[in-house]
Amino acid sequence: MAKVSTASFPARPFRAGFLAAGLFAAASVPMALPAAAQPAPGGGTIRTMLNSDLRSSDPGVNRDLNSDTVVMHMLEGLVAFREDLTVGPMLASKVDLSEDGTTYTFTLRDGVTFHNGKALTSDDVLFAWKRYLDPATQWRCLSEFDGKGSAKVVDMQAPDPKTFVIRIEKPSALFLGQMARIDCGGSAIFHRDSLGSDGKWAMPIGTGPYMWGEWRRGQSVELVRFPGYKSLEGKRDGLTGGKVASAEKVRFIVIPESASAKAALYSGAIDVRPDFAARDLQEAKGRADIRLGTHPTLETNGILFQVNEPIVRDPRVRRAISMAIDRDELIESITYGLVKPVNSMVPQASPFSSAVHRAEWKRDLPGARKLLAEAGYKGEPIKMIVTKRFMSLFDGAVFVQAMAKEAGINIELEVLEWAAQLDLYGKGTYQSMFFSFSARLDAALSYEMITGPKATQPRKVWNDAEAQSLISQSMVISDTAKRQALFDQLHGKFLQELPMIPLWNSVDIAAWRSNVAGYQTWAASMPRLWNVTIQ
Repeated sequence: MAKVSTASFPARPFRAGFLAAGLFAAASVPMALPAAAQPAPGGGTIRTMLNSDLRSSDPGVNRDLNSDTVVMHMLEGLVAFREDLTVGPMLASKVDLSEDGTTYTFTLRDGVTFHNGKALTSDDVLFAWKRYLDPATQWRCLSEFDGKGSAKVVDMQAPDPKTFVIRIEKPSALFLGQMARIDCGGSAIFHRDSLGSDGKWAMPIGTGPYMWGEWRRGQSVELVRFPGYKSLEGKRDGLTGGKVASAEKVRFIVIPESASAKAALYSGAIDVRPDFAARDLQEAKGRADIRLGTHPTLETNGILFQVNEPIVRDPRVRRAISMAIDRDELIESITYGLVKPVNSMVPQASPFSSAVHRAEWKRDLPGARKLLAEAGYKGEPIKMIVTKRFMSLFDGAVFVQAMAKEAGINIELEVLEWAAQLDLYGKGTYQSMFFSFSARLDAALSYEMITGPKATQPRKVWNDAEAQSLISQSMVISDTAKRQALFDQLHGKFLQELPMIPLWNSVDIAAWRSNVAGYQTWAASMPRLWNVTIQ
């Protein structure tokens, strides 16, 4: 756990040039956005769906995207992602960075209260961060703040009720972006009453527009409006900006099957259907009672390999599988032409997606067979884990299985529940799996999500010291040209070893009833049900 002291740290105005391009766009971080009309609070219940039950309501702990979605309606962090995926203030009114780039001083907003009516203070922030940095919590993002990843927190303090100071060992270009990460629970600040008398997580007591209502396990989660919510001014802006709990309640209904979710939307049993299937777009466009929205995202879908597993340990086998895939046919069939094939861990929407990363990898069956012969592969079965929770992943696995067979590669699909697949992913105990990574807001993080020491992070698939060194360098420097050179070098090395076969970046597709107003898709591909009304 980070050492807590009462020493004060010098703070100077925030210097944008010190951070990676795109994380902060201004030299100081203003609290409010320009004023804009907001929907007035109304009544009723907005009903949406989850394709599986929550794993937990504990931010960034035992989580998945469904858990993140629900939690982010109740809990907020010091900073959050804007609509354009830059980082802006949330519970902090401003952020100051010291001249040496190691000390961040957060000034808290006035008038913010928790769901239990108690005022937000820096002591609450310190309490939350001490818990995150305690290894016993098993926070998803501990490795990003304890020195294993991009930063190491060496000191924290709350010198007065409105000021929280955090110091890191050395400058990090990604520190605020890591704090805002959705899969980290946005490093959300919760009241200590969220923990039971035994110190274990009990229920989320946050500062968000909605608060915890009722969890019927396996069936639904219901949130209720927080009447004391203190919104930022202006319009909705990603996970920050103006927020209004326009509906009295929000109900997340667990509907595992995609066809059942579509039927629920068409019948009016739910109002909003996120993660709408591309295959159903044309049908939905013909309905007067349905509205649609799409937005490109930074999510990466493809095939993960545990490179220390038999058969797939040889990179020639992994490259052969990649060469056997007809990417154009696969992506056209799965996304109906909404996206293009990718061949890099850097998403095409990233500013670091250079011509190097966009080079195509054409299908080459003779070349695949040649690599397999060199590797001594003789048709041994390669098990690929997949789930039907996300039909695009399942469909992708079926296509890959058939295409690989033409090259003499024997892929056996094992269909698991999403929770079971996540468990195997976390433990690193599988040969291969079709998987989807949520948006990473910097190219360094796109590589970091698969790269790391397996002894301490078994979920990682690329245990390569040189790659880790290049990633670490890219997380410190802020010069765009130098970072681009590092990412291009990483891509070349990645293609040789191919611990993952990236295939496409997702598009956020959602459908909603025609009486729903204010719903928007966005690049982070997470449903946001504040500022949404039922007319």
